[in-house]
Amino acid sequence: MKYSASSNLQKVLLNEYVKIWVKLFLTFYFNLFFISLISKKWKSMKHLLYILLLITSNLIGKSEIFIRISQVGFLPNDIKTGVILSNIQLKDSNFKIYNTFDNTFEYEGVIGESEGEFGSFKYSYKFFFSKLDKVGKFKIHIKTYKSFQFEIGNAIYSPIVKELMRFFPIQRCGYTNPVGHKVCHIADATSIIDGNKTINKTIDVTGGWHDAGDYVKFLSTTALTTYTLLFAYDFNKEKFGFDYNKNDVPDILEEAKVGIDWLLRTQTDDNRFITQVQNLQDHDVGWRLPENDSLGFNRPGYVGIGKNTIGIYSATMALASRIWKEKFQNYDFSNQCLNSAEKYYNLKDSVPDIDSSGSGQYLDNKFEGKLSLAAIELYLSTNNREFLQDAKKYGSIAGAEYWWSYGNISTFAHYRLAKYDRRFAEMIKLSLNAFNKTRNSNLFGETVALGWGSNLTQIGTAIQAILYSEVSKSNEFDSIKIFVRDYLLGKNQWGISFVSNIGYNYSKNLHHQISYINKITLPGGFAAGPVAKSSIEGYKIPFSRKDNLARFQTESAYYRDDRMDYVSNEPTILSNAMAIFLFGYYIN
Repeated sequence: MKYSASSNLQKVLLNEYVKIWVKLFLTFYFNLFFISLISKKWKSMKHLLYILLLITSNLIGKSEIFIRISQVGFLPNDIKTGVILSNIQLKDSNFKIYNTFDNTFEYEGVIGESEGEFGSFKYSYKFFFSKLDKVGKFKIHIKTYKSFQFEIGNAIYSPIVKELMRFFPIQRCGYTNPVGHKVCHIADATSIIDGNKTINKTIDVTGGWHDAGDYVKFLSTTALTTYTLLFAYDFNKEKFGFDYNKNDVPDILEEAKVGIDWLLRTQTDDNRFITQVQNLQDHDVGWRLPENDSLGFNRPGYVGIGKNTIGIYSATMALASRIWKEKFQNYDFSNQCLNSAEKYYNLKDSVPDIDSSGSGQYLDNKFEGKLSLAAIELYLSTNNREFLQDAKKYGSIAGAEYWWSYGNISTFAHYRLAKYDRRFAEMIKLSLNAFNKTRNSNLFGETVALGWGSNLTQIGTAIQAILYSEVSKSNEFDSIKIFVRDYLLGKNQWGISFVSNIGYNYSKNLHHQISYINKITLPGGFAAGPVAKSSIEGYKIPFSRKDNLARFQTESAYYRDDRMDYVSNEPTILSNAMAIFLFGYYIN
């Protein structure tokens, strides 16, 4: 099933426009009659008509009602909620839900008290319809306004995962069979930067993925992206064992192999890593396809190591070793991965706490969570109890993080450890209680304050709720994972799905060179997410188009669907991997 605008939607929009213009016509001529009585005060009819247009456009604008729900829909037994933004008082009004197959009435509810003003709107309302559990396609009716069509069913999330997976082949670099562009960056890395020294030496770190809309590659995000894809498969082999290309290999493992192969290449002769390929000069040469990169033979590799990089690297390799042993019986490759994981983990006491190499992106501020994750994955791969003791030690130090990002992933370790020590489940719960408190204080249920990469962070809060429900066998925090899921699919102030090609109104102009030059909507693109307005303004971005979401912007939440917006509208490999886990969890 493909979620895109249909002829039915166009008919609905046409009907709404007709209604608006009828209102405009009647309002205009009523005002014309009224004001003509006093028109002698005006020097010309031109001035009169101008004032009338201002009055009527203002009246029409204020009459609009905006219904915000997931544009994809719900599982039958889901919590089902929506939000209404309006300049009309709707308290005690009814909302009705009709089946779009035959327009039969299915459900009716009453709109309660306004939640107060929201941005430019005088009223805002939450409404609930969880009791509607019938499978089908529906629309919500409020007065003369209708929502987009949404579906209630058991198979509605598979297409989202399939779409998100399409993003990764576009991000591939080197000889990895990329999609949407030719083989690129075949000389990575063309020199080595070691601290303040530049060494005229090459090292083969071709392959992997470009991190985002640019052409830089990072060990930290590649490792965590790869780990997330592997973790998803390990978490539920049935849900994440999909094979869309019908070659008898789970697609998610095929893509993870791109990351694993690159990570193996990043090892240096002196037992460090190439932690980054290319730097900020990538941003200074204009938009181009990667195979036409004028810097293709000027892409330095940065050397570094720290407990944090050892942590995520060894965790990824240890998990890969188990999967390739159990799934593919490829013992040689499995041993190669495990040996790499153990080799680097054993160096942890002789390296800095935090790796600071590179050009300043994705810098961690602690290492314990990642080192705990490495230790528990090594324990699961070797049954060596020394690794389990290390995992508990570092996991305890990491504690509850009350956050999620590239540097805050302790919950992955705590989830694994909770099977051996219940207190680690309680650490996850501490964070979830904080996320729930934030969610309850926001109209749209955001679980965190909105900063750079807010969609990734919110997904992380949902992932923590998923993992806690697995270890606790509790549905206590189901609202977090469902609210985040729905927010990403349209239940937000802009009424936009942040996943390209999913929903009726989705992000189309992502900050991504390949899709822009090829003049396509980025397959599986996933926007970074809203931030505070001041964050956008601080970067003085030269936007390429008028803000068609202007009336929905607020000081605390600002999003631009503009190709120049690298703050709120750039996709990344890490965010896509996390989104695949969240939406894949709901595959039935």
